[in-house]
Amino acid sequence: MSLALAAKARKAPGINPDLPFYPLSIAVLTISDTRTEQTDTSGGLLAERLRDAGHQLAAKAIVTDEVEAIQAQVRAWVADPAIDVILTTGGTGFAPRDVTPEAVRPLLARVMDGFSVVFHQASQGTVGISTLQSRALAGQIDETFIFCVPGSTGACRDAWDLVLALEFDSRFKPCSLVGQIPRYRGVCA
Repeated sequence: MSLALAAKARKAPGINPDLPFYPLSIAVLTISDTRTEQTDTSGGLLAERLRDAGHQLAAKAIVTDEVEAIQAQVRAWVADPAIDVILTTGGTGFAPRDVTPEAVRPLLARVMDGFSVVFHQASQGTVGISTLQSRALAGQIDETFIFCVPGSTGACRDAWDLVLALEFDSRFKPCSLVGQIPRYRGVCA
């Protein structure tokens, strides 16, 4: 069979509704010097989206744009075996107080380079070239995955709706992140 025929024979990527859905336990961390629980629209959107998708909100917190504060909360959640994924919102831009990448990058055992690429491609469709002002990143700390997205509600919507919703859905084929979560290894082959 030629390569072209083999590629045609493969199914297109997407959700297979015949497969079981395995929910993730996800913590949401808002990084901001100004947001409160009442004004945290970005963290609120992520929490709402993940619950609507069938996942569990394991924890939600707000910390200041300080390396030590960010690292302390991330380390606490990484130490909690009940948390599969951490989503952070805020602190990924170029303002002097934006230090999320500087706080998270040294903690990463593995970097998920493709997340930034895919997030920027998705974001370009909604904010155009302004997507260049984001230093979104993702990776793995011990067995916990972390995704750091910008603090705007629109960027969080793009990240969830256009990237993370599929990445966190065990029914997505050819594969999803769920199969790499320790408690689901082997289940989502």
